[in-house]
Amino acid sequence: MEPVLVTGGAGYIGSHVCKALAGSGFLPIAYDNLSTGHAYAVKWGPFVEGDLNDRAKLDQTFRDYHPKAVLHFAANAIVIESMSNPAKYYRNNLSSTISLLEAMNLAGVNLLVFSSSCSTYGHPHFTPMTEEHPLSPINPYGRTKWMIEQMLDDFEMAYELRSVKLRYFNAAGADLDTQIGEDHAPETHLIPSIIQTALKLKSEIVIYGTDFPTTDGSAIRDYIHVQDLANAHVQALQHLLRTKKSLSLNLGTGRGYSALEIIHAIQKYCGKTIPVRLEQRRSGEPAILVASNQKAKEAIGWSPQMSDLTVLIDSAWKWHQLLHENAPLLRNKLNRLESRQVLHS
Repeated sequence: MEPVLVTGGAGYIGSHVCKALAGSGFLPIAYDNLSTGHAYAVKWGPFVEGDLNDRAKLDQTFRDYHPKAVLHFAANAIVIESMSNPAKYYRNNLSSTISLLEAMNLAGVNLLVFSSSCSTYGHPHFTPMTEEHPLSPINPYGRTKWMIEQMLDDFEMAYELRSVKLRYFNAAGADLDTQIGEDHAPETHLIPSIIQTALKLKSEIVIYGTDFPTTDGSAIRDYIHVQDLANAHVQALQHLLRTKKSLSLNLGTGRGYSALEIIHAIQKYCGKTIPVRLEQRRSGEPAILVASNQKAKEAIGWSPQMSDLTVLIDSAWKWHQLLHENAPLLRNKLNRLESRQVLHS
């Protein structure tokens, strides 16, 4: 199995990518400081608990495992928090990436798949958004992703680093085998927040904005299943190994759902009335964010297969029901699996 380093490999998306990598013949080495990730989610390869700014630990990891490439997920990723605490985002997201890129250069590893974001685009000038859309982020989180993309271009010019920058839209859903899923504290994503409200773990779901220029007045977003995202990362890695050519690609479905549509769909699924509180829209929130995925189809042969809304809701519901209604049992089970299957540095 070819080893690859996965930073943030204990996180929501990173752990799903590790599973997909293992299923495609790679050995994912999950590198994570567990600030937001979970050790129980690392089950498909070695686990190194460490911070990217710990160069001694990071350099030793490259020497121990000799990865062929890196998939970089480690970052703070809450938009609203980035606006109130930009220092945290510039410090953590940018400095850690510089440390990683320098470690890669020292180790002679020059292939990187980067977890970027649609936040790099800012307000949409047109929709669906293509990769040719201007990059004009409107919050510190988006700006850190944009700056890292510029860093990757500079490292390509100077050090021959090749990268695939994956700008994905709204990740959602959970592993279809219910082995891993979203487990954030606090939870800020819409679908799990609605499900937590339905499970009475939250008193209500708050919707910000009912006066957008959309059919029902709530914002529309492009929701993509996390396993579709994971498959895209594997295909991007295979592209890099095969061609050594850099790319920037959107990952989305090409269609969107409004926040109120999501609530109605989950109410229909679970047969429960979900308390909703409507608030004024937050500053900087676009009305519609929907991706064109045509370039990803043409460049790496990827298209979403599991991002139908019913699959998104069903997989997320089953995971959160298992996680929250049987939390002690689940965590004990996953920790036992971890102790048998995960190698600790």
